Amino acid sequence: MEPRETGPVASLPVADDPPEALVAGLPAVRLGAAALSDVELLAVGAYFPLRGFVSAVDHAAVVETACLADGSPFGLPIALAASPAEASAASRRGACALVGQDGRVYGRLDEVEAYTIAPAPTAAALYGTADPAHPGVARFLSQGPVRLSGRVTLLRRPPLPQRRHVLDPAEVRRLAGERGWRTVVAFQTRNPVHRAHEYIQKVALELVDGLLLHPLVGETREEDLPDGARMRAYRALLDHYYPPDRVLLAAYPAAMRYAGPREALLHARARRNYGCTHFIVGRDHAGVGGYYAPDAAQRLVAAHADRLGITVLAFSPAFYCRRCGQMATERTCPHPTGDHLALSGTEVRRRLRAGEALPPEFTRPEVAAALADALAAPASR
Repeated sequence: MEPRETGPVASLPVADDPPEALVAGLPAVRLGAAALSDVELLAVGAYFPLRGFVSAVDHAAVVETACLADGSPFGLPIALAASPAEASAASRRGACALVGQDGRVYGRLDEVEAYTIAPAPTAAALYGTADPAHPGVARFLSQGPVRLSGRVTLLRRPPLPQRRHVLDPAEVRRLAGERGWRTVVAFQTRNPVHRAHEYIQKVALELVDGLLLHPLVGETREEDLPDGARMRAYRALLDHYYPPDRVLLAAYPAAMRYAGPREALLHARARRNYGCTHFIVGRDHAGVGGYYAPDAAQRLVAAHADRLGITVLAFSPAFYCRRCGQMATERTCPHPTGDHLALSGTEVRRRLRAGEALPPEFTRPEVAAALADALAAPASR
């Protein structure tokens, strides 16, 4: 399967003029970290065919059908929230500066149009709930009803602790091509790596040429482990247990929305743009708090896989079976659950923060040591 073309690369300024000079006189819209992540991902082609924030027509289509108005699968509408005053000024001028919370200019939005949405019904459609206890819904509802569409130009890369690990789609495609990979499987994660992850990744590597290990390092919840700790753990695993010529570790600079099936579809769309031909979809991919059925994400992405041009790899939950003496799933192990060791993400985070050891059947010793060292450091992000 040949990777298709993505959108434009990041349009960073090549002149001596600072970004502020390129938006002189334009009204400003202030963005948080999650929106700045979207600006970067739009500009580098990770959200192709989008080249900017979605129009009202595309927004409505995505909410209703999980596709853009032209039928392209797209799990979530990439729209820019703004205050009424910001939206009025930007739409009158037709352009605006995209400014971070630090007051620096990060981009420019042209061909601006403002529109409104109904937050609660929209949240219910996208997240499967309008419950404000859901972290993604809470953030969505806090943004209000006003949205902006427009063509994005990235003028400065947003600050990111793991910036040195970020690769744009064009860079990933180039590296995969240099390694001779014609088929590439992507693995998305926001959690610390463990042996269940290792098991399904290596099963996938039996089927394809290369693995893109693509941890998300944008904005997440406070409860999630710092991205610096997670990156050190991934590196420790790759250094000791993977063939180096068949794995590429790159940070994915997106924010988590915790939108379950809809976000899984967005992740699949993005990984196709990074040149991946296969995508591992977890049982509760991008889920949180039991809001989604265990296989809902796998079913939604599979339903759109042909139009995305990507092959979905959906695995049953893996665990260590004490009687088998190895990693297994319910499809390969005949033994009762009492013989299985599987720790939830919540339990792993609790043990790590409490300084408790993780069992070697669950986590490789090198990974556990890397996590412990990173969490002990004062600046583990």
